[in-house]
Amino acid sequence: MGSMHQHPQKPNGNGAVEQYDVIIIGAGVVGLYQLYRLRKMGLSVRVFEDADGVGGTWYWNRYPGCRFDSESETYGYSFSEELSREWDWKEHFSGQPENERYLNFVADKFELRKDIQLNSRVSSAVYDESAHQWEVQVEGGQRARAQFLIGAVGILSAKYTPPFEGMDSFEGLSFHTSNWPKEKVDFTGKRVGCIGTGATAVQLIPIVAKEAGQLTVFQRTPNYCAPLRNAEVAPEVQSQWKATYPEIHKRCRESPTGFKYDFDPRSALEVSEEERLALYEELWALPGFKKWLGNFHDIMTNMEANETFAEFVRNKIRERVNDPVVAEMLVPKDHPFGAKRIPLETHYYEAYNRDNVLLVDIRKAPITCITPKGVKTQDAEYEFDVIIYATGFDAVSGPLTRIDIRGEGGQTFKDKWAAGPRSYLGLQSAGFPNFFIGMNSALCNYTVCAELIVEWIADCIGHLREKNLASIQPTLEAEEAWVDHANELAAGTILTAADSWFVGANIPGKKRAVLLYANSAREYRKKCHEVAANGYEGFVLR
Repeated sequence: MGSMHQHPQKPNGNGAVEQYDVIIIGAGVVGLYQLYRLRKMGLSVRVFEDADGVGGTWYWNRYPGCRFDSESETYGYSFSEELSREWDWKEHFSGQPENERYLNFVADKFELRKDIQLNSRVSSAVYDESAHQWEVQVEGGQRARAQFLIGAVGILSAKYTPPFEGMDSFEGLSFHTSNWPKEKVDFTGKRVGCIGTGATAVQLIPIVAKEAGQLTVFQRTPNYCAPLRNAEVAPEVQSQWKATYPEIHKRCRESPTGFKYDFDPRSALEVSEEERLALYEELWALPGFKKWLGNFHDIMTNMEANETFAEFVRNKIRERVNDPVVAEMLVPKDHPFGAKRIPLETHYYEAYNRDNVLLVDIRKAPITCITPKGVKTQDAEYEFDVIIYATGFDAVSGPLTRIDIRGEGGQTFKDKWAAGPRSYLGLQSAGFPNFFIGMNSALCNYTVCAELIVEWIADCIGHLREKNLASIQPTLEAEEAWVDHANELAAGTILTAADSWFVGANIPGKKRAVLLYANSAREYRKKCHEVAANGYEGFVLR
């Protein structure tokens, strides 16, 4: 889609090294806004984007059913009132094609394309200590240098496919959900295998089930899925949003989660069972994440409180699945509610009531290999025309450690982060001066925290330019204290109580570490502002 628009041509590999003030890797939600902010400051900026269009996540994930699980009016950017007024969201939880259109609309409205180079995958970034500059190499040989480098690579962009034996031998069609073909895939009458039942698969399965001749779902871990309850946006609601966007955005900025709701201040254990169930039913009937992030505050910190809601959700699942054996396979019993990302669904459980859908438990009978005809488990062999790998991502650290980033003394970012993210404020890592981590790993509405990060980075670069400083990086002490603080926060919640991507446990060999910052969006914002106001306390400015 983006490739229809003009964009900088990729120079050949033998030219001179291009020079910019700032280089940004990635043209998704963060990259586009970061470019807008830095350009307004009069800086020369080049964005290198791997895809042939802008949009990041919303470019790559084209699978059927892909959509926001944040309310559309809270996910859109808040930096331009004019933009908010000009754009109409068609659904309360907007789908991928519209989200991609929105980000293209942003790129056009603010004339961002002239500084974005598409089809340009960054292979390495090396810090030149004497010049205080980063040299970036793009696949194909092109080189560019800048004082500042920003990795706006997204937290879920490094796809993970288990190394099943025989994958290349499969004779049918196969792809990872984040590399979905641009042209429509026709499943009519086909035998389809879907490996995985995470948030992506939960959106995809009900749609494929309606089209396919036979759909076989391979599940390792059942999830607590909650109803999305999506709907089209009525014209009067659209008008109301447009009239009140400043209030909506203020509410999101001030709320602990970046959404339009807060946790209930009461404990799930201090109210009567009747009162508790009444709130659970009320939340269940509402759209979106309020069932998770507008619930009793202690369902995220107290196992006993959590179990009251977990059992409520299990019973909701049982009610929707006709076959009691299949229902029990779909009910999570090995982790608390909210210890993994909560997938929001539309008719997901009903898909298993269809005659053409089969659920296979690969904990009991693991997949042994992919064959030319399909998938082989310890118990059986299944023949397919199409295999879908809904097998997730090497989250948060993966997108950065897969690029060869080298800081002071040639230290690699991959080595630095081998035992988990090591940063200060989630924004910089010691030993990598002038390299900013432009991605939101706070546990909050993505765009709300992403805007905070973009603005902080832009202000920081502005401060360095104004004071004629060469570099900024955190002290090892500040970094160490931040890592301890992030671990301590997570330890006080149920986030570490499951083998999820929140702790990197979905990737074999990846060291278990907390990947998300489990503080409220409000507290995170406050801390970032404080550090800057105190002359970038905890950082070394040279």
